[in-house]
Amino acid sequence: MRYLVLVSHGTLAQGVHSVLKMLVGDNEQILSASLEDGMGAPEFVERLEHVLEVVADDDEVLLLGDIVGGSPLTNAMNVLAGRGLLDHAVVMGGMNLPMAMTAVMQLQTADVASLKQAMLDEARTGAREIVIETDDEEEDL
Repeated sequence: MRYLVLVSHGTLAQGVHSVLKMLVGDNEQILSASLEDGMGAPEFVERLEHVLEVVADDDEVLLLGDIVGGSPLTNAMNVLAGRGLLDHAVVMGGMNLPMAMTAVMQLQTADVASLKQAMLDEARTGAREIVIETDDEEEDL
């Protein structure tokens, strides 16, 4: 089985997880843990280890973190390494909702290389400026 694991500072991971539930329904393959305000790294690691108890040794993990090099993502990688799961994990930083949605929609159907590329493409195209022309701008022409 393949799991999507969301980690972040604050409650971003749980927020993204909540939105994914709203959009695609409850999915047992989506897991999340956050390093909340006032929580130390050991507490976060303990929380994450509890969340990952359902992941078997031969499962794959797609790990999405909010910040590359941030404590939640770094600690999550260490936890995966300690369980021998890092060798069959894909790790990405810069998590956003379009990226996570793409992961969920293709989690069990796409091969890993295609899934990674789709997520990166969606993350890039999902962030853009929206320019709205007003009536005032049209009259000036």
